[in-house]
Amino acid sequence: MPSEAFDPDDITLSETVVGQDILLLITGGVRHIGAASTAYIGENGAAAATSAVPGHKEHTISESVAVKVAETLQRTVTVVMGIHYDDLSKAQIAQVVEIVERKVEEYLAGKK
Repeated sequence: MPSEAFDPDDITLSETVVGQDILLLITGGVRHIGAASTAYIGENGAAAATSAVPGHKEHTISESVAVKVAETLQRTVTVVMGIHYDDLSKAQIAQVVEIVERKVEEYLAGKK
């Protein structure tokens, strides 16, 4: 994978509407597919299924994002995530998570 320096402004969230469903693509740095999570509304609230590429950690974020958006919008949501920066510190990883969460909040605020 090519090298990529950490740039917090590089993380993006984009939406594709698929009929009644939503596909969110969240990427940053060296863009790729690290995980995909689909959340749907069932009898007991939102449930999710996640597939992660071995060696990637995006599933630790993608599933909670999919569930949150599905619960908020009452729609099936798939989140595909791929964010890679070389040699991140724990503080930088926490910053990436914070940025993703903020972008999701901004996205949801625009849906109301």
